[in-house]
Parts: sequence; C-alpha cells; structure tokens
Amino acid sequence: MIDNYDTRLAKLARKGDQGAFAEIVDLYKDKLFHLAYRMLNNRHEAEDIVQEAFLRVHKNWMRYDENQKFSTWIYRIATNLCIDRLRKRKPSYSLDAEMNDQEGMDGYTLIPGDNRTPESEYLVSETRETIHSAIESLPAKYKSVMVLRYLQELSLQEISDVLGMPVTTVKTRVHRGREFLRKKLENKHI
Repeated sequence: MIDNYDTRLAKLARKGDQGAFAEIVDLYKDKLFHLAYRMLNNRHEAEDIVQEAFLRVHKNWMRYDENQKFSTWIYRIATNLCIDRLRKRKPSYSLDAEMNDQEGMDGYTLIPGDNRTPESEYLVSETRETIHSAIESLPAKYKSVMVLRYLQELSLQEISDVLGMPVTTVKTRVHRGREFLRKKLENKHI
C-alpha cells in the first residue's frame, strides 16, 4: 500500500475532514492548472478544469483506490476532463494559417533573463511560440501524452497510470508525438 503525505490527506478528506481536502486543493491546484493550460491553451478553460477536477474528486472519494498514488488519480481526472474538452472543440487552427499573432504568449516569455538581450528575448519568445503552436496542433491522444511527459515531467509509468493505458502504448504515442513535432518544426529551423 502506498503511504505518502497526499495519500494520508486523501484518507482524511474521504472521511469528511475539510481541512485535509483544503490542503489537497492547495497542493494540486497549480499543478492541475498548468496541466490544463498546456493542454487547452486557454486560461479560463484551465481554471474551469481545475474546479471541475476538485468537484469530481470530492464527489467520487469512494472510487479512489488507496493502493494507488493519489497524484495519479487526480491527474487522470484532470487529463480526462481536458481530453473531453478538446474533443468538444471544433478545430480553431488551420495548418495554412500564419502563426504571427502573439495572443498565446504566456507570462514566462515576458520575464527578462540575467544576460539576455532584447534580440535573444525575442528569439526565445518566438521559439516558445512556435513550439507551443506545434504542440497545440497535435491530435488529442498525442497532445495529452506529450504534455504529461515533457511539460509535467511524469514518467512513462505515471503517464500509463494517469491515462489507464499500457506503458508500451504510452511509449508509442510519445514517439509518434515527437515525430509529429519534429516534422512540424523541421521547416522552422528549431
């Protein structure tokens, strides 16, 4: 049986301890927001996903298996909510469209570095935007795996647990996702 801090909190929250649930929310709200934002590229939708994930956790305590890591369970809930949201969307991009708009920039591109010049900041910003656009264009089944692997830095086994699929399938999707990104970015000289 897995016995770590968040699993102990989950046991307490499951028994009705609101303080433990509040602590779980505090531990995971930012992690889930970053996951949802990377998958959906929309701050408001990401905030909605985080709220919905915690609502589902609260309503479905009896479905939580205490022999499983709590983080795996909550990431699975949030990832599935994101995938559902992506499936409901109509494609909002065209492969022929120019990616010159800067609306998708996040706050990280505006933070100056120690030795960066305005020119290098611009290049870094453009590179991030190009990579972000390439990730945004991935099909949902590859996008979720790539976000969990490279942006959330989960292991292949953790991704397998979160998505409920064999590790071999995760490896295949990571490989195909990287190939898709490589082809998309090849012409951009990144």
